[in-house]
Amino acid sequence: MHSYLLKEIPDHLAALAVEGYHKPGSLTQASGAWIHSAGSFVLEKGTWPLNPHDQWVWLAVEKGNIVLLWDNHELALSAGSTCFLPGGDKRCEISTEEDTRCLWIALEGPLSPMVVRKMGALLHMPLKQGALPSQIYLAEQIVQVIVRHSGTADATYQLQHLLYGMIASHWGQPVAMDAMLSHEIAKVVDMLRANQYKDNFSLADMAAISRMPMETFRKRFVAEVGMPPLSYVLHCKMERAKELLRDQNCSVRQAGAEVGMQDPYHFSKQFKHIVGISPSAFMKQASVPNATIRGVAPKAKKK
Repeated sequence: MHSYLLKEIPDHLAALAVEGYHKPGSLTQASGAWIHSAGSFVLEKGTWPLNPHDQWVWLAVEKGNIVLLWDNHELALSAGSTCFLPGGDKRCEISTEEDTRCLWIALEGPLSPMVVRKMGALLHMPLKQGALPSQIYLAEQIVQVIVRHSGTADATYQLQHLLYGMIASHWGQPVAMDAMLSHEIAKVVDMLRANQYKDNFSLADMAAISRMPMETFRKRFVAEVGMPPLSYVLHCKMERAKELLRDQNCSVRQAGAEVGMQDPYHFSKQFKHIVGISPSAFMKQASVPNATIRGVAPKAKKK
């Protein structure tokens, strides 16, 4: 089996690897960013090299643990973790000590760098990120749709809808695991976003907003959003902090204060736990000159 992402797929694992390609319609192309291809695969213990590719690839671990080696950088990803692989020909491989299942989505179009940044990633190197359960759910839907309609434009609007759902979910906009959030849960999510995650709502505060008993609210939130309320809040705070550090030149102290964490040490600890690197390291990487181009540094001019 020929694969867009994996260099080799053994015959005994071929049945566990699926992927498809999207032929975008004219309206989809006019949007500036669309899904090029997508798929899923299961790997067993070993090291698996990846193909060079032209698109940015969103990679998510559904089950198991992997170590991603990209241009001599190692990134440990566990179930529920994601990263974006920049396009280019840098060495990239996956190592795992157990059976592992992964999803991937390749993006294309002149505005795809903007989508990558809106998803909280850097453009020039992979960065560990957490994924909301709703994002994994939408990615699974994308793979199913693109495999069923591979090589055609038959599902181009459905795929675009699912892609924008992933972006909306990442930014804390109400996206449910199934259809739409209920009015009660959507009201809480909207309240969390209202002050750009600067407020610190307790579980009791959120339950009061929903007008439900606290335990009922917690169970409803987990059922609809896919994770506990306080975990969801922390995820959203760290995504907002990344935007402040990368795009608004905030200091670590300022970014922490803007997401309701006045203690820089506590903020840095939480940031590193979620993002995988410290806020200062993130700022350093975000300021790399080639962080805005397609994963490959510009060639030096000959003298």
